[in-house]
Amino acid sequence: MNRRATMSLVLSGTLLVCAGMARAQQGPPPGGEMVHGGAGGGWTGPAIGERIELLGFEGMHGGKVVTGAPFSAVGVSVSSQTLSDGNQITRKTQTNLFRDSQGRVRREVNFSAIGTVAEAGQARSFVVIHDPVAGVGYSLEPDQKVAHKMTFAGKRAPRPDGESRFESRIQKELANGTLKKEDLGSQTINGVVATGTRYTHTIPAGQIGNEKAISVVSEQWYSADLQMVVKSTRTDPRSGTTTYTVSNIQRSEPAASLFAVPSDYTVTEGGGHGGHAHGGARQAPSAEPQ
Repeated sequence: MNRRATMSLVLSGTLLVCAGMARAQQGPPPGGEMVHGGAGGGWTGPAIGERIELLGFEGMHGGKVVTGAPFSAVGVSVSSQTLSDGNQITRKTQTNLFRDSQGRVRREVNFSAIGTVAEAGQARSFVVIHDPVAGVGYSLEPDQKVAHKMTFAGKRAPRPDGESRFESRIQKELANGTLKKEDLGSQTINGVVATGTRYTHTIPAGQIGNEKAISVVSEQWYSADLQMVVKSTRTDPRSGTTTYTVSNIQRSEPAASLFAVPSDYTVTEGGGHGGHAHGGARQAPSAEPQ
């Protein structure tokens, strides 16, 4: 995959996540990676959430703007898959996470360990900024000094009907036994108290051509203080195991400059496709948030 195709895929995905974060929701999503719209009775597989975790968004993609709880931390995602011949594929992504008191979020994602992308020296990192105060999101390419901008304040209405259908599906699967939820209690993880929940989703035999039932097990540990997931594990026999852990948690206010586009960047409007939807590129505004 060439550099342009790789970055188009990555930037499109990250800007969609930014758009999703603009819609206020309550609490963490059940299971994190449980996204409707795929095979197996409405569950994706391998799940979209696994890819979101690998790009550093696990724990902070529930859509809720959190104020008054600033922090900085490091999130590490590791995906491991064992093939039928015993060969093993392991991918690791590290993300530097920042959130200020006003709910602005910055993620510095390094995915240089992902296969040929790293070997070819391509697209080793990117930065995503979500600013709910200004109603904008940016996906930055540091090596190109380009920022792709998305504006969502007042432009994108929530879709409660879709969310309601998703919640109804969850309740239905809990009722019929294909989804099981377990309370794991509380424990301290890297200095913060978190509450654990385990979700086991069962795909019945024959539903997706499977001879036997398939069980997908997800565990997440949610910090009510930070209002985010600080640890999660997802095991799917089709795709392996993905773990996500947040460490080096600092509760101080990050520097304001982290949530602004540097003055020497070029800003393109309308996402990661060259900015043509809004008349092409323009020079970046002041580095200070609006």
